[in-house]
Amino acid sequence: MHILLIHQAFAGLDEAGGTRHFEMACYLANQGHQVTIISSPVSYLTGKPRGDKIPWVEKQEVRPGITILRTYTYPALHRSFSHRILSFLSFMISSFFVGIGVKKVDLIWGTSPPLFQGFSAWLLAKIKRVPFVFEVRDLWPAFAIAIGVLKNPILIKASLWLERFLYQHADCVIVNSPGFVEHVRQGGGRQIKLIPNGADPAMFDPQSNGQSTRQHFGLEGKFLVLYAGAFGFSNDLGVVLQAADQLRSDETIRLIFVGDGKEKPTLLAQAKELNLENVVFIPPVPKTEMRSILAAADACIAILKPIDLYKTTYPNKVFDYMAAGRPVVLAIDGVIKQLVETAGAGLAVQPGNSKALACAIRQLSANRELARTMGLAGRSYVERFYNRTQLSNELGLVLEDVRRNYGRKNPGSRR
Repeated sequence: MHILLIHQAFAGLDEAGGTRHFEMACYLANQGHQVTIISSPVSYLTGKPRGDKIPWVEKQEVRPGITILRTYTYPALHRSFSHRILSFLSFMISSFFVGIGVKKVDLIWGTSPPLFQGFSAWLLAKIKRVPFVFEVRDLWPAFAIAIGVLKNPILIKASLWLERFLYQHADCVIVNSPGFVEHVRQGGGRQIKLIPNGADPAMFDPQSNGQSTRQHFGLEGKFLVLYAGAFGFSNDLGVVLQAADQLRSDETIRLIFVGDGKEKPTLLAQAKELNLENVVFIPPVPKTEMRSILAAADACIAILKPIDLYKTTYPNKVFDYMAAGRPVVLAIDGVIKQLVETAGAGLAVQPGNSKALACAIRQLSANRELARTMGLAGRSYVERFYNRTQLSNELGLVLEDVRRNYGRKNPGSRR
């Protein structure tokens, strides 16, 4: 089966960002499928282009069975919300025209956010007379409305209409969190399948202490608490800096921020204003280097703003932390809190509460054996229930089933 994936934020192992789709594409290719990905040359995490120029389309044959087409995208992704929308719309248009030229496609897989690329995927599927699978990784625009980023009434109305349209016209809607199922159902989704976020335990070494990384950054002998990922408005990292301020008297604790995003200049300014010598910022690194970064950590932070809708999320980073055998300090309520507590994989604190966050960090620092036990419990839980190979196999079965059912209902479709 030839699968066409439309995904603006797609990242390979040599790039910073989430690699769920690359890992799953590799599995599908190993099973004999062909996967073509139309993506952006502008990093979704950093907002920077891969090269000096942004061509209309750049083709990459990354391995047998996987082709990436990087198509033109307006580059000012992090300049402002309006520029961000322009970036999304530019990719929506370019991905459609590039997708027209991809031949002999059997199924089109669109993913959101951004929501707009889902329309490109649906239209391509309609034209090519193949099934359309819509993946929901984030409840956009609901999240954007809840945090006050999306305010324009016309944009809100248009986005909500498009969201419902895609749910109702998809042959299958895939969600990566059980918390999303009811929202999609209420929006008109018919066939809904849960393929949750997870991780590949083989990418991480829970036995390593990351000594070379510690030495490189001059952090030997410290209790390192890591945040890795996007520095966005939703991530509430100012609260982590407030916790660092409360932990400044403990010379053994260091908080490490690895990543990039629109809020990074603000965070750097806040850390400077508070004179936080116990905080270290590290530029984003490719997934291939996260093994050594996570090995150097003693505990890891996952945090989102205290908004009810965020109770529905299954953040990717939590599964990477657990796969690396590191305890999670979790400042997110809801389904992911239930998972971490069931696994015994860390400490959950009230979102938005810097004092509770600092207290949890102190507790793990004071009891290294507890931290170690929680980390290994999390690793074991991922190995049993959230292993990416197992989840990729489930995805492959879903896609094959969708294609089969579509062919029965539409005898004139491509086989």
